[in-house]
Amino acid sequence: MRMVELIEKKRDGGTLTTDEINYFIQEYTDGTIPDYQVSALLMAILLRGMDDRETGDLTLAMAYSGEVLDLKDIAPFVVDKHSTGGVGDKVSLVVIPVVAARGLPVGKMSGRGLGFSGGTLDKLESVPGFRADLSVAEFKAQLARIGIVLTGQSANLAPADGKLYALRDVTGTVPSTPLITSSVMSKKIAGGADAILLDVKVGSGAFMKTLDSARALAEGMVRIGATLGRKVTALLSDMNQPLGCAVGNSLEVREAIDVLHGHGPQDFDEHCLIVAAEMLYLGGKADTLEAARTQVTETIASGQAWEKFRQLIIAQGGDVRYVDEPERFPQAPLIETVTASQDGYLAEVRADEIGMVALGLGGGREKKGDIIDHRVGIVMHCKVGDQIEANAPLFTIHATDAARRDEAVRRTLRALTFASDPVEPLPLFYARIT
Repeated sequence: MRMVELIEKKRDGGTLTTDEINYFIQEYTDGTIPDYQVSALLMAILLRGMDDRETGDLTLAMAYSGEVLDLKDIAPFVVDKHSTGGVGDKVSLVVIPVVAARGLPVGKMSGRGLGFSGGTLDKLESVPGFRADLSVAEFKAQLARIGIVLTGQSANLAPADGKLYALRDVTGTVPSTPLITSSVMSKKIAGGADAILLDVKVGSGAFMKTLDSARALAEGMVRIGATLGRKVTALLSDMNQPLGCAVGNSLEVREAIDVLHGHGPQDFDEHCLIVAAEMLYLGGKADTLEAARTQVTETIASGQAWEKFRQLIIAQGGDVRYVDEPERFPQAPLIETVTASQDGYLAEVRADEIGMVALGLGGGREKKGDIIDHRVGIVMHCKVGDQIEANAPLFTIHATDAARRDEAVRRTLRALTFASDPVEPLPLFYARIT
């Protein structure tokens, strides 16, 4: 079997066999197939797609490219969540401590930023000392001890996905439904999750731009989960504007801390409440979603969620002083707030452009191996539908130099559209799929 034959077959619209998919994943994991050939196959998959059988085979091949955890000796039921990625999406930093604090273990393998979409691990590494590279033994020991883990893929867990994930980011192959599906579900299978909550983003700041494409992705992941014996629920959530206000690594950590203390942005707070409630309901901690929502509210108000977040930081080597006193986080040397030039209503925010602004400031990776500057980013001060008065703050740029700051200001202003008449706010969620 030759890799070039697989590339040509998919390029020409053919269907890969189970053996061909297993060959590609195993050989790439072993280092036999070079990145440039895999990049070509990924582009062919993006352009030609995969059917359900191919996607299922790819998912299993990636999951079983390394060790698959059996956590039954640690926890009888483990729940996980995954977001398909968006701008300002720091939801895991809030909901995982909430759910774990209710006695439902959460063992999560997370990812890094893809394109303009920020990564949970990149955000957590804003905290000095935080380790996102736990071994399988450390993963299991920490889950048994405190019921919460948030780490990257170890060399032993879905290693094929770890390699493909980094390559997709720099080859323009991120927005592919079968590649997203197999990436997400392979990590969940390898990580030993019994139930999975999928937060599937849709809109300008998501990889799925339309409701139809987001629904197709969500339904595909739910189907694969069901065939593998997992309980899966998918939510279709809006990403036509950043979630919350902050976009940028340490800025987003600080905003998540605000929500855990009960005073974060309203849209972000409500989003976290709904996602956490769904996870508790999936995990059997509540008989109804209404009861689960009440549990989430109580867990945040009592401080239990905050204490669980601190346990996570401490357990993985983070300097907890930074989350206890967020003013310790280093600030970018240039911080500039831009105000409105006239009265009006905010009609549109190009969320993808806001994500690219943060990327351009140094808050993401433009190529494989780039170093992230955790200080930089943008804080939005208004939402679609808000009435804006002249001279009111629109956004604040956190930059390292004047040239990047000025470019960020120009791009952000171009990403905003204003209207003279009232505009309807955007919904948080569009659908729930089980």
